Amino acid sequence: MQTVLKHIKMESIKDYLQQQFEELQKQILLSGKNVLNVKELATLTGLSVGYIYNLVSGKKIPHYKTDGGKLTYFKKSEVEAWLCATRVPTYAEVEQQAIAYCVSNNKKARQL
Repeated sequence: MQTVLKHIKMESIKDYLQQQFEELQKQILLSGKNVLNVKELATLTGLSVGYIYNLVSGKKIPHYKTDGGKLTYFKKSEVEAWLCATRVPTYAEVEQQAIAYCVSNNKKARQL
């Protein structure tokens, strides 16, 4: 019984390691590419293929089409810039902005 369990566990571990190795291989291959297709972009970003197509159809993500318009491609640098385009400030940054706003408006109020 124990040998059967050990064999099952070893097979599970082997399958898991094989999946991780294949994922790592994909990531390494993608790191050297400048132009990506939809599936590669999904792998790189973790977004689903369907969501990427929704972004494309809504023209919300920078992309390129082939002459026939059937294939969609993405420049990795443009997608990275798009992903980082809407930065969310930290609480400390918001607090600093609020203090600066209050100080500058208080000076203006005193001048009146």
